Amino acid sequence: MYRYRSIVHFCVFIIIVVFTFNNSYNPFIVNDAETFSYTVSKSEDSLYQKIRTKSTDYRKPPENAIIDKVWKKIPGLNGVRVDVDKSFEQMKKSGVFDKTLLVYEQVPPEITYEDLPAAPTYRGHPEKDMVSFLINVAWGNEYIPSILNVLKKHNVKANFFVEGKWAQENADYVKMIDEQGHVIGNHAYNHPDMSRLSKQQITEQINRTNEILKAITDNKPKWLAPPSGNYNDQVVKIAHEMNMETILWSVDTIDWKNPSVSVMMNRVNNNIHPGATVLMHPTSSTAQGLESLIVSIKEKGYKIGTITSLLSEER
Repeated sequence: MYRYRSIVHFCVFIIIVVFTFNNSYNPFIVNDAETFSYTVSKSEDSLYQKIRTKSTDYRKPPENAIIDKVWKKIPGLNGVRVDVDKSFEQMKKSGVFDKTLLVYEQVPPEITYEDLPAAPTYRGHPEKDMVSFLINVAWGNEYIPSILNVLKKHNVKANFFVEGKWAQENADYVKMIDEQGHVIGNHAYNHPDMSRLSKQQITEQINRTNEILKAITDNKPKWLAPPSGNYNDQVVKIAHEMNMETILWSVDTIDWKNPSVSVMMNRVNNNIHPGATVLMHPTSSTAQGLESLIVSIKEKGYKIGTITSLLSEER
């Protein structure tokens, strides 16, 4: 037994000696050396230095969300700066500076849309090349399938502000809209002039519609579009206390007057702008002209997204 114990002790001693004198076994020494070598060589590389120097030319500071005198609540916009290390990785193969290979990272503003107090929202940030469709629904069932088909064909997500009473009677349409990934907002219960309602009545209009829409979609709406755009400070404040935002529009199709497609197109094209919110309804004019409208807006260089995307700080 003693002999075996001595052999075991001897083997353990040999293993300790081997590990002690085998520097290559120590991963910390090797990796630190490799990292240091890589850092030094990269920082001394002329291309790396050029990217770092030129990065200031492509930097854009973030912009805070504000309450504007005219447009009220306007979201902020992320800043951008060049990620020098990642840009170097993109260019080091060719060894030549190429601005198309620059890699950017976004820098959030100090004050975001969510930080602002209660106020209505008419538009997105004036430098954001995106627009959003606001489709108010209290009638027009016959045009909804056609509108949804066009939106799906062009991979466009819109916002449907739904009247509570209409939703109660047309749950299948609400489900259809929701299942296709569109945002569903609150358009009050029975299309009242909310600026003439009492605090209790305003609360009831919003709550009742929220309950109906949540029962159908399993989601509580975040956005409120007052019928006919009629609101006052009390409406906005009550909605804000319910963690909802009051949404209006900056471009109106006036499609409820059933204009010709060309008239509607001209009206929108003449007024479209970065951050635009385009008001429409399920009408014959919109059903017929929506595809041309989408194509025209995209040709102008705008993306078309939900109100959630439009009002985010993302570029």
